[in-house]
Amino acid sequence: MKGLYVRALRALRAVLRVTGLLALLDRWAARSRTGLWVRSWLSIYDLDELVRHDVPWWTFEAADAVDAFLRERPGARALEWGSGASTVWLAARCAEVVSIEHDAAWAVAMERVLPANTELRVVPPQDARTRLTREVVPSRKRGFEDLDFADYVAEVDRVPGQLDLVVVDGRAREACLRRAVDRVAPGGVVVVDNVDRERYRDAIDEVRAVLGDSVSVTWTRGRTPTLPYPTRTALLRLAPAARAA
Repeated sequence: MKGLYVRALRALRAVLRVTGLLALLDRWAARSRTGLWVRSWLSIYDLDELVRHDVPWWTFEAADAVDAFLRERPGARALEWGSGASTVWLAARCAEVVSIEHDAAWAVAMERVLPANTELRVVPPQDARTRLTREVVPSRKRGFEDLDFADYVAEVDRVPGQLDLVVVDGRAREACLRRAVDRVAPGGVVVVDNVDRERYRDAIDEVRAVLGDSVSVTWTRGRTPTLPYPTRTALLRLAPAARAA
């Protein structure tokens, strides 16, 4: 069903381009958030167009909040699990971005759009059935059941220094979130996307149970680039003196 939806939108985009209506949509997108949202439907899974739209694939509300946060932290350092248009968006607003990616083929596609202040680290999952000496870190996404993402999650430990922003938007998000809150600087933010999924909300609740008042959570729900229906993105913010990295 997803493939059919994408092909239909690509076909519609081609027709609109030929008729000149796509140019009208582009002009609407340039002056209106609603226009940008509608135009982005035609850009689903199109990296080049999403980069031109200058949007991460979170709710617009979450993106606006992160943009405001980064404006207040010049020289910010960001890390994300899961690369994409968000990597380029972050690079325009941060001094340094490290992106951890599990998919080597996607990383090749990303290389051509990455700004100079980004570092893309490819850490593919391992066969979980061969990992007999340590705990396996699974992904609950369908089709990934026999894979171990322990190295992918732990790659954050090989990034030195404190991080102002961490984005959890790849595989094994529950485990990534637990690592993220230990690496974010006081006053920093963790973005957790797709919290429509109960397992991600449960993981956030576990973090809140441990950190208590040291972390606050903002739940956003609303319009999201490329999608004609609302989704949810959560922002976790550590208190200014919550902890040292």
